[in-house]
Amino acid sequence: LLKMSKYSCFEVQINDGIAHLIMNRPDQLNSMTRIFWKELPEIVKDIDKKSDARVLVLSGQGKHFSAGMDFANFAPPKKSEKEIDPARKREAFYHEVLELQDTFTALEECRMPTISAIQGGCIGGAIDMAAACDMRYCSENAFFKIAEVDIGIAADVGTLQRLPSLIPLAVLRELAYTGRKCDSAEAKSLGLVNEVYSSVDNMKEQVQKLAQTIASKSPLVTRVIKKQINYARDNTVRDSLEYHAMWNASLISHKDTETALTGFINKSEGEFDDLEELKSFWEKEGLI
Repeated sequence: LLKMSKYSCFEVQINDGIAHLIMNRPDQLNSMTRIFWKELPEIVKDIDKKSDARVLVLSGQGKHFSAGMDFANFAPPKKSEKEIDPARKREAFYHEVLELQDTFTALEECRMPTISAIQGGCIGGAIDMAAACDMRYCSENAFFKIAEVDIGIAADVGTLQRLPSLIPLAVLRELAYTGRKCDSAEAKSLGLVNEVYSSVDNMKEQVQKLAQTIASKSPLVTRVIKKQINYARDNTVRDSLEYHAMWNASLISHKDTETALTGFINKSEGEFDDLEELKSFWEKEGLI
C-alpha cells in the first residue's frame, strides 16, 4: 500500500511499513522556512500516532541535504508603536526556541526508528535534525558544518546537546568553535555517520534495504529498543537497567517472541502486528 502526501516543504511516501520524508525544495537547498518547523513535527507525530510506518527515512531532493535555517524567514518583526519590555521579549523568544527544539525532538521521541540519508551539504540546523535521528548515512560528497558561529549565534536546537553522545567531545568543540567543514570520511571516522557510500543512488538503495530489514522486525521490540537506548544515554547504568526491567516486564510480547524464534529457526521472516494507533480519551469516547 503506497500513501503519498505533499506539503510545502516535504513529500511523504509510505509503503511497506517505511515512511519516506523527502525535503522537496532543492532550488532553495531545502532550507528551513517557518512552515518547515510546523510541518515536520506534524508529519512525524501523525505517522507515529496512526502507526502508518515501522521506520522513517528522512532525505532531501537535489544536490544538498539541507542548508539549515532560512534566516530570511526569521527577520525581526517591524517595530510596534507600543514599547515592549525587553525582559518580556526575551521570555517570549525563550519559548520560541523551545518550540523549534521540539520540532527535532519529535524524531527522537517517536516510536519508530529514524534514519537520515544525507548528500551534499548538511549545514547548521540540518545537523541538529540529523543528530535527532537514530542513524545517519551519507554519500561521499556529503559534508557537515556547524555554521552558527559564523553568524554570531550558538547552535540551539540540538547539535550541542546530542553530538556529545555521537562524536568525541574535543572534536565537537573544534567544529562548533571554528565552523569548519567536516567531510564524509571524517564523519565516518568520528562515528557521526554509520556508513559512507560512493554515490547518492547507492546510498538510497542501501538505506532502503536497511529500512526494509528494520520494518520486518517486531515494531513493539524496536520501539522498546529505541526507548531504552535513549534512556541509557541520559541516565546512569543502574537506573537504565531498572528502567529496562520494568519496560520488559510490562511490554514483552510472548506472541512476538514466539514468532521471532520460529522465524529464526526456520530462517524465514515472521509476521508481526503493527503497533496500536494512539488515540486520546476523547477520540476513544467519540467526542472529537
